[in-house]
Formats: sequence, C-alpha cells, structure tokens
Amino acid sequence: MKEMHLIENILEPAEKKASREGVGNALVEEGEKNENIWAVSADVAESTRVQKFNEKFPKRFVQVGVAEQNMAGVAAGISSVGKIAVMSAYAVFSPGRNWDQIRVSICYNNSNVKMHGSHSGLNVGPDGASHQALEDIAITRVLPNMIVISPADRIEANKAMKAALAHNGPVYIRTSREKTPTFTTDKTPFEIGKANVYRDGKDVTIIAHGLQVYQSLLAAEELAKEGIDAAVIDCHTIKPIDKETIIEYAKKTGLVVTAEEHQVNGGLGSAVAEVLAERYPTPIKIHGIYDRFCESGGGWELLKKYKLDATGIKEIVKEAMGMKK
Repeated sequence: MKEMHLIENILEPAEKKASREGVGNALVEEGEKNENIWAVSADVAESTRVQKFNEKFPKRFVQVGVAEQNMAGVAAGISSVGKIAVMSAYAVFSPGRNWDQIRVSICYNNSNVKMHGSHSGLNVGPDGASHQALEDIAITRVLPNMIVISPADRIEANKAMKAALAHNGPVYIRTSREKTPTFTTDKTPFEIGKANVYRDGKDVTIIAHGLQVYQSLLAAEELAKEGIDAAVIDCHTIKPIDKETIIEYAKKTGLVVTAEEHQVNGGLGSAVAEVLAERYPTPIKIHGIYDRFCESGGGWELLKKYKLDATGIKEIVKEAMGMKK
C-alpha cells in the first residue's frame, strides 16, 4: 500500500472544519488564476461558502435568488460562452429540485458546469427530512457525462473542486454542513476516479465517502482490538468509480462493507455492488439509510441513531463478518 499522508495522530486531529470550507477556498484560489471562472448561487452563498468568491470577484458572481432551476440554466448559459460555471446551493435543492435542468441543459450538452451540493446527508440534523439530501448521489451518478465526488474532509474538498475546475464537463461535488476532523494533508493524493486506501487489512474492506471515511477509520481501530483487521478505502469519486481498487481488496479480504450518509438504494453501496456483481462476486453489506425519511435532531445524534458513526459502523462490520465464505 502506498503512503497516504494522513495526519500523524489520526485519532486526535487538531482541526475540525466543514468540507464546504474547502470548496469556497478553492474557488477563490483558482479564481485568482483564471478569469474565466464564474460562480452562481441560489441565495445561500454564505452558507455554502461561495460568498468568499463573491467578495473577491463580484463581477463574476451571479445571485439568482431562491430559484435553483434558473440557477442551472444561468450556469449552462455562462458555460456556453467559454466560461467555467460553478453553481452552489443546498444538495436537497440542487440537484434535488433542478434535476431536469441539470439533465437537459448541462449533461445533455456536456456543459462545463461544476455543481456544488452543500448541506448533504443527515448532518443538517435540525432542518429535518425536507433538507436532508439522502438521494443526491443516486440521481447524479445516473446522468451521462456527470462525474460525482464526495470529499472526506476540508482539504480533500479543496482538491476536489480544483480537479473539477480542471476537468472539461459536468461535475457534482457533495459536501457537508457539520464541522468534521481534517485528517488528510496537502500531500495526500487526490485524483478523480482513484480511490485512496487509508488503512490496509486482511479480514474485511470498509469502503466509504464523505463523513463516514473518518468514522470508518475510527471503527477500524476499535475492530483491531477485537482481532478484526479492516482495510479502509476513501472512495471519494463515486463516478467514475475505481473498479480496480475495489476488486483488489475484495479479493484480498473476501468481504466488503460500504458506509454512507445516503439511501442504500443508488448510492456508493449500489455502485460498489455493481462492480462486484460484474467482475468479482463478493459478500457485501450496504450500510446507509434504509429506504426511509429521517427526523429532526442533532447531526451527530442522528448519525449515532442510524449507526453511521464509528460505533455504529463497527457494529455493522462485526455483524457482516458472518457473511464471509
């Protein structure tokens, strides 16, 4: 396993910041280098952190108000004249509310638009089911020409946006509202379509994205104390997915567990299962939200309830060990 450049003491990271911060910072950094980068917001620029771009480059920022469908059309129009458009809103509304405009105006035309869906998953907590985007990966990864990325922390989100801006075509980046540990470093590799193996193991492979990557690492440390050697893979790019790494570790461990703040239908787990079914059938446990809407509550309280924190993931893995051939 190649060196992954995680922080020295992964169990006690010094910094906790939301991954959306990385997107906002990357936009400013790249905007200083490239005058063709524009940003479009649906009245939530401060919350999604693209306000930083507005403050620095107001002439390249468009505020459409609470009109996510219009936002997609405006972004497609900006890209049609040779610009790189970044549209940013809450994930439940974009791509949730404007999927048709994304499909036709952006993906069908292979427009050079980057979509930032902030406040994804359960960790928006108190806002309740209407704002908990648990379906966004399913509805974006099915679209032709679309790349789908879910960074694990602030630094990875920064790299994801920079990589998206360098790619010619539609990209969806999913980030969180909650402040979470920053455990990767500036030296940690990031490449679209290439998963990172953050922990080697021989008994089970845990594949996760977003907040669940760090929680899976914590779970793996606890599992090791009970004699279960778990590999942990950060599958930050759900589409195109890293088939070779998935198959390599399926062969190595003989059991795969996926963990994500998303419906079990259509998310990372489904994408991994598709790879295994076609290339190397392996026992798999797909863990996430099991076909339901969730309730209001503290973000971490909900993650604990639905077993998407370290303790819950550890429990799911232990139960899955009985599936091994």
